[in-house]
Amino acid sequence: MLKMGTRLKVLRVFKALHRTRMTVFKDDDRALTAARLKINEEFKKNKNETSEENVQEMIKMGRAVETILRENVMQAEHIGEKTLVLRPRESNLLDNMPYCDAPRKKT
Repeated sequence: MLKMGTRLKVLRVFKALHRTRMTVFKDDDRALTAARLKINEEFKKNKNETSEENVQEMIKMGRAVETILRENVMQAEHIGEKTLVLRPRESNLLDNMPYCDAPRKKT
C-alpha cells in the first residue's frame, strides 16, 4: 500500500500533465484527445504498482514529460502545401543574446 503523500504526488503529476496538455495542444482536438488517452493509459497501466521506489521513479518521469511538453513542444498548422504556421506560447519565447561577429579582445 502506498503512503498518502505518495498518492497525492501521483495525483498532482496526473493533473499537471492534463493541464499542460490543455495549454500545449490548445485548439487541436486530435492532439488533445491523443494526449488524454496516452496519459490515462499510462496511469491506468501502473495503478496497481505497490513498490514505493518504482512509484517515485514514475513520478520523476511524469514531471520530466510535463516539463518537456511545456517548454519544448510548439504547435504548427499546415496552411498550404509547403507552408506551416507556428503558434508559440509565451513560455516558448526566449530573449536571445545578440550575436557579434567581432572577436573579443583578450584582457
